[in-house]
Amino acid sequence: MIDAIDMNLKRGVKLLNNISDHVYRDKSVAPYHSSIGTHMRHVLDMFTCVFDGIDDHNIDLSSRRRNSLAEEKVNEGIKYFNEVLVNLSSLKQNNFNQEVFITDDLGLGKVTTKSTLGGILIQAHSHAIHHYASVGYIIHQLGVDLPDTDFGFNPTTQKS
Repeated sequence: MIDAIDMNLKRGVKLLNNISDHVYRDKSVAPYHSSIGTHMRHVLDMFTCVFDGIDDHNIDLSSRRRNSLAEEKVNEGIKYFNEVLVNLSSLKQNNFNQEVFITDDLGLGKVTTKSTLGGILIQAHSHAIHHYASVGYIIHQLGVDLPDTDFGFNPTTQKS
């Protein structure tokens, strides 16, 4: 599990190593006018919520860092990716079936439910792929090449 997530997050680093700050923070693409940096920071915030809550088994997905510098500057985004990758690597020896409580605001207030560490990591991984797909759309609109052909594609998506 950790190796697959690591591989996917490194796709984000590869992209960031190949774009400028201007492209990273560009919000010109409709309809949402969000930047690559905003998506990347958001993806990493979800993983950070997991790391922040793992010791007490309470993961609050509404308690995000929202580091604005990490969404404006490529080098800060890469630093954030590297921090997450180091923390992810430290989980290799964890019991992925250990119970955790996950809290999030679903629109009508906070809700808490029981899950497992493996469950929330799978969710964070799928969430990252979803946002990478949005980033892929932005990149295409800006005329920038994707870092690899699997960027933003869920492994379960059939290829024609």
